[in-house]
Order: sequence, then C-alpha cells, then structure tokens
Amino acid sequence: MRGRWLALGVIAAGTLMIILDGSIVTVALPAVQQDLGFSATALSWVVNAYLIAFGSLLLLAGRLGDLIGRKRMFLAGTVVFTAASLLAGLATTPAVLLAARFLQGVGSAMAAAVGLGILVTLFTDPRERARAIGVFSFTGAAGASIGQVLGGVLTDVLDWHWIFFINLPIGAAVLALAVPALPGDRGAGLRAGADVWGAVLITGGLMLAIFGVVNIEAHGLSSLPAGGAVAAGLVLVAGFFVRQARARTPLMPLRILRSRTVVGANVTQILTLAAMFAFQVLAALYMQRVLGYGALGTGLAMLPAAVLIGAVSLGVSARLAARFGERAVLLAGLVLLAGALGYLARVPVHGQYATDLLPVMLLISGGGLVLPALAGLGMSAASEEDAGLASGLFNTTQQIGMALGVAVLSTLAAARAAALTDSGSAQAVALTGGYRLAFGIGGGLIAAAFVVALVVLRPTGSRAARAAH
Repeated sequence: MRGRWLALGVIAAGTLMIILDGSIVTVALPAVQQDLGFSATALSWVVNAYLIAFGSLLLLAGRLGDLIGRKRMFLAGTVVFTAASLLAGLATTPAVLLAARFLQGVGSAMAAAVGLGILVTLFTDPRERARAIGVFSFTGAAGASIGQVLGGVLTDVLDWHWIFFINLPIGAAVLALAVPALPGDRGAGLRAGADVWGAVLITGGLMLAIFGVVNIEAHGLSSLPAGGAVAAGLVLVAGFFVRQARARTPLMPLRILRSRTVVGANVTQILTLAAMFAFQVLAALYMQRVLGYGALGTGLAMLPAAVLIGAVSLGVSARLAARFGERAVLLAGLVLLAGALGYLARVPVHGQYATDLLPVMLLISGGGLVLPALAGLGMSAASEEDAGLASGLFNTTQQIGMALGVAVLSTLAAARAAALTDSGSAQAVALTGGYRLAFGIGGGLIAAAFVVALVVLRPTGSRAARAAH
C-alpha cells in the first residue's frame, strides 16, 4: 500500500518538473532575448522547439513504454530531460538553447507519456484511482502556478539560467526515488509492435502538424509554413491509421479507439484545454499589455486560479466522482469554466482586479473538477498491455488542444485588435476588443466540450452502477 503511494509521489514529482519548466520559461523570455540576442521572431522558438518535440513524440513514447517497459521509459526520459536542462542553463548562444529545449521536449515526452499508464496499473480500485488521479492533477496545477511566480523571482533575483538549473535537484531526486519505488515491468517486447513505418508516419505527421499550428499566429493559416505543414501532417497521420489497420504488429492497435468513453474524453480534452490554455496566455497578456502589470504581478494575479484548481482536484474531485460519477463531475466543471470565460468576455479597458478578474479566478476552479475527470475517463478502457499507449494518446490530445487554442485564439485576437486600430481605436481599446473576442470563442469551445461530454460519454460511478443493477 505504502509503496504504491510512494510511486505516485515519484510520478507526481516528475510531472511537476515537466510542467514547472513549461510555465517558468514564458516569464523569462524577455531576459533570454536580451542576453542571447534572439530576434523577435526567433524568440518564440524557445517555446516552440520544446512543444514540437514534446507533442509529436508522446504517442510513440507511450507505446514504446508498453513494449520495452514503462519504468525504463520513465527513467530514460527523466535522465534526458535533466541533462538537457543542464545544457539549457549553460547555453550562451541561441542555437545551443534551442537544441537543449528540443531535447527537453524529447525527455518530457518519454517520461510524461507513461506516467498515467503506470498510475492506472498501480491503482485498480476505482476510489483509490480517483484519489491518485486527483493528486496527479493537483501536481499539474501546482507546477503551473509555481512556475509563473518562480520564473519571475529567479529571473529578477538571479538570472534566467536558473529557470533551467532548478530542474537539476528535482530530476536527481526523482531518479533516486524512482529506481526502488516504481514497479518493474518487462513490457511486451518490440516484436509485439515494432512497426517502423508506423512510427515514422505518426511522429512525422504530428511534428509537421504541431509545427504548422505554432506558425499560425505569425504567418496565418493560409501560408505554407502554417497551413501547408498542417495539411501535410494530417495526411501523414491519416496514413498512419491506414497503416495500423493493416500492419501485422501495429504500433497503435486500433482497439483502443473502439471505446466511445476514451474517444469522447480525448475530444472533450482538446476543446477544453484549447480554451483553458488560451485563457492562461491571453489573460496574462491582457494584464500586462492593457492593465500594465509586471511579470511577477501577473503571476501573483493568476495564482488564485491555479491554487483553487489544485485544491479542488486534490480535495474534492475524487469524492464527488465516487458519489456522482466522473461524467457528472466533468459536466459540472465545464459549466463553471463556461461561466469564467463568459464573464471574462466582457472585461473592460480599465479593469479592476477585485471586480473584473478575481471572480474569473474563482470560477476557473472548475478546472479542478474537469482535469481529473478527463484523466479518469481517458484511461478508463486502458488494459495492462495498452496503458502506456492510452497515456500517450491522452497526453498527445492535451498538447494538441493547448497548441491549437493558443495559436488560433491569439491569431483571432490579434486580427480583431488590428481591425479596431485601423478604424481609429486607441491601442488599449483595440487590444481589449481582441481579447474579448478570444475569450468569447473560448467560452464557445467549452460549450462544445459540454455537448460532446453529454452526448458521447456514458455515465460512470455509483449512480451508474446502481442503475446497472
């Protein structure tokens, strides 16, 4: 019993390190640009290089974890990520930093892809699994909130190099504890799914698609770097599914997609995280560019949202899921998120934190209900042999949703702001108009997620069990 919870602590610590790194970097970008001489357009690749490697390799890493052993994959990913963090911290040129960020993405994918897979095989009792997933989700929210604040502190007090050096003690501790704590598993063997062409198709397809998505804001969807890459990526992904239907040893057995619960949870996740992550980015931009907040002030202003999401996911979500079922908890959380984004869609130019932003930070706590419920539903049909694959798929749709949300909603906000500027509006008014549009569309995405969850997902939990009897 104690060993399982120690293993959960190790997985949660590894997840904390990965999410901490993702949020801490954004705050330090201006200091990185000034020190290393990044151009304005190249600076975004400090984030994009990581995102492309991370998002494109999750599915492959999850399946490889099933084949060679999930513990081995987790350990190897943690080693790669920690070593890449050291390289990033020592970087003195843009090329070295970008290479290190790409390697960080590779290591993150290897470790994150199998985390949920290990968790669901350790915790088979529904109540214990719900508690474990709540802890896992709390770690994600904690990493996001700590990263926003810690990034500003480390950059201001020390320098930007320390946003990467902070990963070294965490990575060393995770490795030291993971070796004895995580259960050993031999895996099914590479021969059970050694589909080389399938691996090439899915990795190349996701890499091209994510590359295209992150270029939407800079070049527009109709451009070759964006629209052309997305189209080419989708063609390769379609080819991957055709290949999997015919391959003797498929990399991704299509049986995992026969579960409407798994498919519905992943589609709901794409829509939800597209809105939630865009909210995080655009709300921060609104506070900085319109209200004049600094980096640290923005992080502190966003802190109540992250803390509440973490507290709800850790202390409330598991009990509610056990009583009412994960689907009901998910729907309730989506209603709160829709309210948050709907309230934010009327944000004024001269906004006050107490009246215009704090209510949003309180309502966004619905994410603490949504995220654990989605994780539970997304892993609900995962067998022992497919747990890593299901985990990789869940993490992949998570990254796709986040990338799509930021790229598309940021582009629409910028286009609206430009149109208002051309018509004679002041800069603050134009920017606010763009953010309002993006937040309104985000609310629409949450509404679409609610419809998918309501129609596609089947009831779970005690009420569903009683109905079955």
